[in-house]
Amino acid sequence: MNTPLRILGIAGSLRRQSFNRAALRAAQQLAPQGSEIEIFELDGIPPYNQDEDANPPERVRLLKERARAADAILFVTPEYNYSIPGVLKNAIDWASRPYGDSAWTGKPVAVMGASVGRLGTARAQYHLRQCFVFLNMYPVNQPEVMISNAPQGFDEQGNLKDEKIKELIGKLLAALVAWTRQLEAGR
Repeated sequence: MNTPLRILGIAGSLRRQSFNRAALRAAQQLAPQGSEIEIFELDGIPPYNQDEDANPPERVRLLKERARAADAILFVTPEYNYSIPGVLKNAIDWASRPYGDSAWTGKPVAVMGASVGRLGTARAQYHLRQCFVFLNMYPVNQPEVMISNAPQGFDEQGNLKDEKIKELIGKLLAALVAWTRQLEAGR
């Protein structure tokens, strides 16, 4: 039997009732056959400090280990002030340091996000995609999953109830799996 394709899912929010954490849990349930999503929580990652590159905190070491072990990455990001949340950027920075020892290099990646606004994290996703250039990650470009008016898409328990969004997430994950397999075949 083939080993399932491992996707590391990271939500860029620490809030317990975060729509993005809920969207990541929904993605975990919608993972295509032959793949699985492991969720890594960003709680406990301290602010990046270059002085600690040689001996990073345990939580950072674990993040880098899990990112390296994953076949692909799924970022689920809110949008704060037209950009990426600090907690997510901080985690990305830690896992990319020290220079030359990035856990992200060569990883296929997909991004999605949920917002209470009408643009559904579009600006944050585009900023995150800019980071992928330097990180040398290979993003899935389509479909884009930008969940707008998030409170209407989830129930009180945080379950995604919008069937169109579920379908779109399923397509994004299928594209990520196909892209990952394509990249692996070319290596």
